[in-house]
Amino acid sequence: MTLPLNALAAIGRTPLVELRRIAPASGARLVLKLESSNPTGSMKDRMAESVIRGALSSGRLVAGGRVVEYTGGSTGTSLAFVCAAMGFPITIVTSDAFSLEKRNHMRALGASVEELASDGGRTTKELIQRMIARATELSRQPGTFFCDQFNNPDASTGYASLAEELWAQTDGKVDAFVQ
Repeated sequence: MTLPLNALAAIGRTPLVELRRIAPASGARLVLKLESSNPTGSMKDRMAESVIRGALSSGRLVAGGRVVEYTGGSTGTSLAFVCAAMGFPITIVTSDAFSLEKRNHMRALGASVEELASDGGRTTKELIQRMIARATELSRQPGTFFCDQFNNPDASTGYASLAEELWAQTDGKVDAFVQ
């Protein structure tokens, strides 16, 4: 058995399964792309790798630098995985309003996790604003790259490989795509 030399090689190239019991045999052919086969179980692994690689290629992140992001879950886990594989420390700003499992998963992958207190476990506009403010504050430290997933064009670029894979796996026979 040949194993990949880098954990990042496990991102993408996820399998397709046909959903034969959903549509009649004479109807449409439905396939499901198993993005849960990515290392953290999320398609966000694609986005996280793209954001970090984009920051490296543009010089916004350099060797010895630190990564910062605010998130409630899957993005943080994916970024923690990618940063661990690439050797970058990462600080995730999150809150007790989000899943303990996700926060623990981020920690298990080596992330430093800063938890902001919520108002009784509720996700509010004010909480998100505080998370953004804290991540922004941390990003002012020299050598720190703020992912800023919702305003980073590299985030959507990461999903291009998903479409390319789907096209190749179906020999270009795609009539519709639902995410």
